[in-house]
Amino acid sequence: MEAPFIFGKIATEKNFTDREKETADLVRYFKSLINTIIISPRRWGKSSLVNKAADMAVEQESMLRVCQIDLFNVRNEEHFYSLLAQKVIAATSSHWEDAVGNIKNFFSHLVPKISIGPDPCNEVSVDFDWEETKRNPDEILDLAEKIAQAKKLKIVICIDEFQNISEFENPDYFQKRLRAHWQRHQNAAYCLYGSKRHMMMEVFTNPSKPFYKFGHIMFLEKIGTSHLVDFFRDRFEETGKRISREASQLIATLVDNHPYYAQQLAQSAWLRTEHDCTEKIVQEAHQALVGQLSLLFITITEALTSQQLHYLKALTAGEKAISSTETMHRYHISSPTSVVRSKAALVKNDILDIVGRTVSFQDPIYAYWLKTRYFA
Repeated sequence: MEAPFIFGKIATEKNFTDREKETADLVRYFKSLINTIIISPRRWGKSSLVNKAADMAVEQESMLRVCQIDLFNVRNEEHFYSLLAQKVIAATSSHWEDAVGNIKNFFSHLVPKISIGPDPCNEVSVDFDWEETKRNPDEILDLAEKIAQAKKLKIVICIDEFQNISEFENPDYFQKRLRAHWQRHQNAAYCLYGSKRHMMMEVFTNPSKPFYKFGHIMFLEKIGTSHLVDFFRDRFEETGKRISREASQLIATLVDNHPYYAQQLAQSAWLRTEHDCTEKIVQEAHQALVGQLSLLFITITEALTSQQLHYLKALTAGEKAISSTETMHRYHISSPTSVVRSKAALVKNDILDIVGRTVSFQDPIYAYWLKTRYFA
């Protein structure tokens, strides 16, 4: 029997839970061509949300096309331009002849190199001479707008791991170029999101950055406990098993409502359950998950400085005024400056998250491991 929970993949159909408001909002933004930025910590379901909203928006509006791009392995402008052109052409072409026609019709200065794979219906790749592209990037940056105008389409370009453009050579200049083109588009819109929250915040909320106030910013919240509980119980029942409300609530509590870990722990508990899942089974599954991730957590922890570890120990102990003289003395923290530096470094390394004045761990299992095993 196939496990009813999904993690590490795009969650679709029954595997997609809650996010009704965010999905409805995003569908509306897509159909209205409103530029959107989605910000949240890692593995909170941004990609699944975008995928769900894209499917719904296209279903509701026949002239809408959604182009999805992942910049995970993109580290320079040359790769970015090639990928952008290729994905836009693929999203707006029904077959390879149409794709080749788009290439011929919408490039006048650039001469693309076209490669057709074994399946010409799905595998048409586009590349450019980099020196030529550097002189004429406008044709690629305006490609979606031109195709949309010519074909009377609406195009939404969704770019995952968008923060990676901050690692390009001369990133501010590149961002200014993107903004200068994209903000003029009337028939194409952009949905930008990524897994490094602090970098996304820097790109989109810093007044000195080119993408400041580029579009509507959506801050994802955690999935509510009641939604998770109902989701767990429904998925168990669909496979002929049962889980008590108390055990379902315990799963949500142990992972602090983290979407990825909620699915992972629920699956681990499901695999251990023959008929009825109890709180004891959930606890056993949780301990197994912590043990499974221990080697990864050791690697992360070994890379931290002693002052960062002292700060984390105080944080996991529930200390509120870590900069106080008494707390710093108790946890061997050298100075208030060290607190500030440690916190900033841990946020930059995606270990901690700061919302308002609240400091929290991005990974609730890592927080538990530190408290109960490393610092115990």
